[in-house]
Order: sequence, then C-alpha cells, then structure tokens
Amino acid sequence: MNMRRKLGQILLESGIITEDEIARTIEIQKGEGHVRRFGEILMEGGVSEDEIYRALAVQFRLPLLDAADFPEQMPLDKVSFAFLEKSLLLPVSLKESVLTVATADPANADGIDALRSSFEYAVDIVIARKSELLQQLEMLQGSRSAVMQRLIEGAAEEDVASTDVTGEISHLRDLAQEKGIIQVVNLIIENAVKDRASDIHVEPGEFNVRVRYRIDGVLYEKETLPAKMYSAVSSRIKLLSQMNIAERRLPQDGRIKVSAAGRNIDIRVSTIPTVYGESVVMRLLDREASFITLEDIGFDRTILDIYEDVIKKPYGMILITGPTGSGKSTTLYASLAKINSAEKKIITVEEPVEYLMPGINQIQVRPKIGLTFASGLRHIVRQDPDIIMVGEVRDMETAGIAIHAALTGHLLFSTLHTNDAPGAITRLMDMGIENYLVASTLICVMAQRLVRRICPHCRIREEVPADVLSRISADIKEVWTGRGCDECSGTGYKGRIGIFEVLPVSGPIRELVMKRATIKEMKDKATELGMRTLREDGIEKVKKGITTIDEVLRVTQVEM
Repeated sequence: MNMRRKLGQILLESGIITEDEIARTIEIQKGEGHVRRFGEILMEGGVSEDEIYRALAVQFRLPLLDAADFPEQMPLDKVSFAFLEKSLLLPVSLKESVLTVATADPANADGIDALRSSFEYAVDIVIARKSELLQQLEMLQGSRSAVMQRLIEGAAEEDVASTDVTGEISHLRDLAQEKGIIQVVNLIIENAVKDRASDIHVEPGEFNVRVRYRIDGVLYEKETLPAKMYSAVSSRIKLLSQMNIAERRLPQDGRIKVSAAGRNIDIRVSTIPTVYGESVVMRLLDREASFITLEDIGFDRTILDIYEDVIKKPYGMILITGPTGSGKSTTLYASLAKINSAEKKIITVEEPVEYLMPGINQIQVRPKIGLTFASGLRHIVRQDPDIIMVGEVRDMETAGIAIHAALTGHLLFSTLHTNDAPGAITRLMDMGIENYLVASTLICVMAQRLVRRICPHCRIREEVPADVLSRISADIKEVWTGRGCDECSGTGYKGRIGIFEVLPVSGPIRELVMKRATIKEMKDKATELGMRTLREDGIEKVKKGITTIDEVLRVTQVEM
C-alpha cells in the first residue's frame, strides 16, 4: 500500500523546519485537541504559506494553482459562497462534464464530495493557497463591479475606447473584436443570467453608458461604463446579433445565441437611435428552462378547476390578455403542456419561438419572407391539427382566420393586449369581427399580471396601515413583507407569480355579446356569476403570504 508522506517529513527534508519544530508543533496540536491543522500551526510559527502549500502539493501529489489561473467568473450556477468559504473550495473550470475544483484543505473530502453529488460531475482536484482562494471568493461574491472595472481599465489600455460614433466602420469592427470589449460584453450577459434578468438595457448618455437589468419586472441599474466605450460596446453587440454596424439612424433587430452560466441562452436584440447614440435592449430567453405548470404559475384550486374544464373542450377560442411582460406566453406553454398527448396534433405559430416543446410542431414567424401570423395560421388549418396556438391576434386578418379555425372544430389559443378579460371581447368586435361570430366561438378569456414574490429568506409579519386597508376593501390585519437580504439583493422580493381573472363565456355573457354590451356591463355580469377580478385574486395571494399589497396595487388598475 502506497502510504502518503507526512507534511512534517517533507518540510524537514526540504530544510524548512527542524526535528524540534516538528515535535513542538505536535505538542501544540495535542494540547488543542487537534483543532488546527499541522500546517496552520507552523505558519503561526513563521513558516510561509507558500512553503506549506508547496509541501502539501507534494504530499497529496496534486498540482498547486497560482492566483493568476483563478477564474474570472464562477463556472457553477446556484452554488453557495458560504459553503465554498467554509469548505475552502473554489470551482475553477467545467469542461465536458469534468469539474476542476481548487481546495485549500485537501485532507477534507466532505466538501468535495458534496459538490460531486450535488452537480453529478466528475471532479479533478488542485491545491490553492488559502489566502488567495478566500480573496478570490470574496471578489467573485461581493465585487462584480471590481471585475467589470478591471475589464474596463484593460479595455482602455488596449485603446478600444478611443473612438466616437463618427469613427470609421472598419475601425469600429476592429474595436468590437478587441479582447477587452469582448470580455466586457460577455460579463454583462453573464451577470444578467446569474441575476435572473429578463432584459438588459444598454443606454448611452452624455457622460456615461448606463447598463440596467430587468429583474422580476423591475429595472435595476447594475453597471456604468465610460461614454467613450459606447461605440465599441454597441458595435460588439450588433456584430454578435448580425446587424449592420454601419446603420445607426434606423432601428434594427437581431439575435444572439450564447452559452452563459452553463445554459444556452437565446437573446433577442433591438436597437433604436437616441440623442447620444443607439439604445440597445437584449431580451434573454432560456430555451433549456424547465416548463412550469399552471400551479407553479399561480393558479389556485378554484381558478384551476374552471380553466382546466375550458382547455379540455374539443373546439373554441381561448384568449389570454394582458400587457407586454405579463407572462401570457408562459401561460400558453403551460396550457399546451397540460393537454399535450400522443392522440392530439398541436401546431403553434409564434414570434419568436421562446421555448422548444417536445411533441409540438412550432413555427417561427418570418415577416420578411411573407410568413406572418395570418399566413401561417391559414396553412396550419390545412395540416389537420387538433389544437392551434397563435402567438398574438394583431389584426383583422389574423382574427378572422382564428375565428374560422375555431368554428371548424379546432381548439385555438392566442393572446390579445387588453386591460381585463371583458375588454378582450369588445376588442375583437372593434377589430371588425361580427358579434355573432365572437359569441359562437369564444369560450374563455383570461387576463393576467405578474407580481413579485416575497423573499422567503427575509420575510416578516407586519400590521397593515389603515390608509392601505381602505384602498383594497379587504379585512386584513397583518401581512407578510420582505425586509431585504443578500438572497434578494435587498429588494425583499425574489421571483414572480401570476394573478388572474378568468371569464368563461357562458350563456349570459353570450347574450351580452349579441347585444354589444359595454365592458362595464360585461364585467358586472361576470362578477355576478362569480368571476374573481385581478385585484381580488391578488388579495388572495396577499392573505397566503405570497406577495404584498403594494405589488397588487402596482399592477392592477382601480376597479370600475
């Protein structure tokens, strides 16, 4: 059996310590109950950290990692810095399912085993000096801005920030491919993915470039770049998204596919010209994200029973309404996943295809070549589908074909931009659809909004102020709220959940449609029949400790 040499023996043979120092260190260890490692006590006595760790590398037959080889970003997502600090571990790289981990305590295998079992990777071990490892963890955890600042300074040294928007196109192309600019743009995207951002906003100003992330529906300013870097950064983004970097006077759209934080991310890019340059917005779509269920979205048992009964009908039109960013697409995907089976053919036409769904035929709208919602829907009907999903009813042509599809025995899902469920009915008629067609095809309208969830790590109970209570017309004495902590970046919220207004189009509602009743008349009748409004559903989630009154008031209009 090949026995591991003792650390003291290796140091002795190297002439770093003497026999007396070994004996004295062992006595100290015994007196303390072996609380500290042999090397720790030696360092306290004057042996350098470098000498101890070089000897450890020999003892464990492992390479010693220098600080220069540490990663600039953590290769693992959702790993606790507190765990890494306690275990003295630093993930270094992840290549082909092999995770390389640096440790400052190679004798402690518990932490390494925990990483191996949690992420199911093969693990390669290297040794790192404790002081350098802890310093690197601190930098990765607490100072993303320090990393960004270092990259900005490096980019300036490379002279990538020496041009303005009037620079030569060839020069801008060269700047966009400089190492410093590539790293800055990559880090902006990487940080956005780690922060669970849905959008990145890069906005040029007179003196600087503001970078903001939309997290849980709210914009947060995260980075500030020097104004002189704007041209190179925007050119890099446009180059990645295959836009024309020479065109700065007209809006453009593009697309980027990247791998960030171990996931494949599809990014939709939009630019518009502003006074100080082009404002760039990047929408992040995680194509590998696992599908969430209707329950996960926020359907409680009452709403779920109503909605499930509707989506299992053989034909008719179901509309999901709400503003941009209210989660309509997510609800559509969850609805299709609920009813998807081998016996049903489902075809979708979307702009864009946000998530790939197994067993479903998905079509990407391409207006430049004539493939619009209307033309796609017209051809879908000839494919003998059972269920159709149209990303959005935008015009009379699309609405007319959708109504025809629902009339001819198809179950059709789509979205519409209205404030509430009854408003969608009148919107269809305003678009030119005859009231008798709406009454005979529409089987359900559902309005929705997204509210932020209270952070589970810092939530506390507090009394509801009297003025707030008067605004919601509900008898609530105490509610949960978030104080703000590291887990939620001090916001008190983490993640979002939907609130809903489900209106099944029953006999009484059809009668009102035939009479071309007003939105208010339809809403009054719907509530009389038991419809829970958006605000009422939000208050139910407040009572359950899921969200706050402020959030519900923020996303719902004053009830009419």
